[in-house]
Amino acid sequence: MDGDAGRVRGSCWKRRGSSTVQWIAAAALAAGCQGERPPDTVAGDPGDPGGAAVALLSADPGVEGFAQALGPRPFIFPADHGPHPDYRHEWWYLTGNLKTEAGRHFGFQVTFFRFAAAPGEPVGRESQWAAHQLWMGHFAITDTAAGAFHHHERLARGAAGLAGASAAPFSVWVEDWSLEGVDGGFDRQVVAARAGTEALRLDLRQIKPLVFQGEGGYSRKGPQAGDASYYYTAPRLAATGVVETEEGRHEVSGTAWLDREWGTGTLAEGQVGWDWFSIQLDDGRELMYYHLRRDDGGIDPRSKGGWVDGAGRHRVVAGDDVELEVTARWRSPDGAAEYPARWRLRYPAEGLELELVPRIADQELRGGAFRYWEGAIKVTGTSRGEPVSGVGYAELTGYD
Repeated sequence: MDGDAGRVRGSCWKRRGSSTVQWIAAAALAAGCQGERPPDTVAGDPGDPGGAAVALLSADPGVEGFAQALGPRPFIFPADHGPHPDYRHEWWYLTGNLKTEAGRHFGFQVTFFRFAAAPGEPVGRESQWAAHQLWMGHFAITDTAAGAFHHHERLARGAAGLAGASAAPFSVWVEDWSLEGVDGGFDRQVVAARAGTEALRLDLRQIKPLVFQGEGGYSRKGPQAGDASYYYTAPRLAATGVVETEEGRHEVSGTAWLDREWGTGTLAEGQVGWDWFSIQLDDGRELMYYHLRRDDGGIDPRSKGGWVDGAGRHRVVAGDDVELEVTARWRSPDGAAEYPARWRLRYPAEGLELELVPRIADQELRGGAFRYWEGAIKVTGTSRGEPVSGVGYAELTGYD
């Protein structure tokens, strides 16, 4: 089922436990129930959907037996493009902004999440369905001209070929949604997804070097050991291909952004969510920045980001290097969440003063495992007094 429909197909769906991992595990079991494949999404309340992302990503006593991000490490490729099953969670997170030759704008998100339900491999279970690795895919299209946002979700276990990932050749998939390296590599990829009346197929080409966020790819989010992840980014990919909507087929081109991250516990006690931004300026520079929000209404001092100049040189951006002001808000149609809906961003080190405006107001993913807002934004402003513009994406969690 897709996130727009919010319907359950199949009689064997049951929620089994209050944690998100347990809920996703139960959903993935549908793959082996009555020979059916899992529906594309899940209807109904999975048990505190608003807190699901935070609960899943918070360090807790249940992480025993998993590997943890405890300090900087060398990145080894191609191995690190692939899965890290010893860690509790991981994602391949692709977003981008596209246009037709006539200038019609589309935003897109294709994300592959891996969750480990337990450390190690299944023991004493010979079934082809036995798996500790659970997978979720999110696929969304923002059709700016139509004022429409379409989102879909799929859940599957990492067994029987339903979902998985490999480093060489590079590939990650949930059923027929996939991100694959051309000739098995990582610098050129093809992403493909189809659900309902929406489809996407893009050729992606890396045009700037990988960026290793935080301390050489070690990204601290809290004060305790393990309150961290390993995190790197391809900050600018050239994208060409096709978007399909109910109106038909659209040939498009534009830019994309790919985040790779894995860990076991990333949010610290008192942190309730984050506001994350990726900005690609038309002059070839990029900014990633995120606020970690606290339950007392403050911003955690470990908030940070990264700046990439036109030549691909990266530097860490500390939390207080950026001023971020919310200038508008938007409430979900069902009233369950209220989000920031427009921002003024200042980065004095580069003389940047930017206005960040959502392409459309409602880009909220709801009706599935997580409720969050993830959408395309338009960027305008000045850099050292000269006009500058660009595109980007924002992700907002923990608002319900």
